[in-house]
Amino acid sequence: MTDAEPLRRGWIFDLDGTLTRPQHDFDAIRAELGIPNGEPILEYLAGLPVTEAAGLHQRLDAIELELAGAAEAQPDCAALLEHLATAGCMLGILTRNSRNNALRCLERIGVMHLFDPACILGREEAPPKPDPGGILTLLADWQLPPDAAVMVGDFRFDLEAGRAAGVRTVHFDPSGQFPWPALADHRVRSLADLIAAKPGARTRVRD
Repeated sequence: MTDAEPLRRGWIFDLDGTLTRPQHDFDAIRAELGIPNGEPILEYLAGLPVTEAAGLHQRLDAIELELAGAAEAQPDCAALLEHLATAGCMLGILTRNSRNNALRCLERIGVMHLFDPACILGREEAPPKPDPGGILTLLADWQLPPDAAVMVGDFRFDLEAGRAAGVRTVHFDPSGQFPWPALADHRVRSLADLIAAKPGARTRVRD
């Protein structure tokens, strides 16, 4: 995504920490669910007996639903999404949250109208990132090749999923630390850095 490259048509976003300000205290969530520190939550639950996992998933849903009700947009979130929508880009969400919580979160921050609900994939609709399945599903639905799409996220799972799917990866990190340089094609500290093209023109991403 340099001056020499066309504006990509498919844009897939992570949610918490990317379009919204970070809310999830994952260590606290693990403690509440009795999950060992450092274990990926969804993968840990997937390894439990079905009945035990079901109860913990219900508790996780409740925690995330409460967080979604207090979600705050990242600066320039709406401006970026409106810019892309005006340019005719296809917009999707791929989150490790539940889809219902993602929908509530997007409503809360006032951008739900910019998304086709069918393009919002949670952990029930697609295997959790870093599995690329959700990205591949969206590409198939949009009838786009990987080189016409971008995955934007704040964590390595987002970037790993994008890499595995063959799309461009954009690491969003307001701190500027960018701890996974090998996984990111581009690095931005603000969503405003992605607002670089007029509709139908070209885009650049600051590195």
